[in-house]
Amino acid sequence: MTRHFLTGEELTTDELNGIVERAIELKRDRLASRALDGLSVALVFDRPSTRTRVSFETGVFELGGRPLVLREGELQLARGESPRDTALVLSRMVHAIAIRTGPHAIVEELAEHSDIPVINMLTYEHHPCQALADLTTLRERFGQLDGLKLAYVGDGNNVARSLMIACRIAGIEFAIATPPQLALPELESQPLDEAVAGAHAIYTDVWVSMGDEDDAERRRELLAPYKVDKALLAKARDDAIALHCLPAHPGEEISEDVLYEEGSAIWDQAENRLHAQKALLELLFSTVPSR
Repeated sequence: MTRHFLTGEELTTDELNGIVERAIELKRDRLASRALDGLSVALVFDRPSTRTRVSFETGVFELGGRPLVLREGELQLARGESPRDTALVLSRMVHAIAIRTGPHAIVEELAEHSDIPVINMLTYEHHPCQALADLTTLRERFGQLDGLKLAYVGDGNNVARSLMIACRIAGIEFAIATPPQLALPELESQPLDEAVAGAHAIYTDVWVSMGDEDDAERRRELLAPYKVDKALLAKARDDAIALHCLPAHPGEEISEDVLYEEGSAIWDQAENRLHAQKALLELLFSTVPSR
């Protein structure tokens, strides 16, 4: 049966823990696996990308596969061809589809009509591959996942939603503090000090994401109290780390000293996109019949 990865909810606790542990193994020996030997993966980018683009293209290559990078406007999707027809064609030519786009419905329609794995590299609603790297970073820093507490502060967005899903599966307490105007409807926001109290990690994201530029001034006003700095970290555990999915705006959602301090977990977190996604690809392809 073909497996897809669209929200993170497709994983069991054992599978999620297995991806994290395998990611750490692959980090120690990046060329230990040839799980994609002779296979090709279409990487579709409808949105700008640094970490997602580089980590997926490098990861497919290191697993022995061939990445086909397809940028915005290079597919007939840009001229009105349906996701269904795109899935039917690509399923006959490549072995998996990974897509970074806007509406989540596009990813769902691709998966519905594809008999090869479809991976969500980012939509407006979900960013599940980022959450895999985040949990890998927590496991590296604290030696376990079950029983940890992660506090997300700032804009209620796709990253927050994916973290909530991953934390629930992994047994991590998830707390969120966000302005009511920017809250996710399915997540109850807490007061900032309450959310970060006892947290092993405080996580933030940019205040103005792609597509939110027209609302930038209002967002900055609403989110100003949610800046992650030394003072906020001091309200968490003594060994608490800061996390950020990047790109960052030092001095805005995160202070420069926290972002660049010696031992910052944020740069490990960025690197772990590569290793966690390779572990995910191994899992998805372990259930795909040879073609």
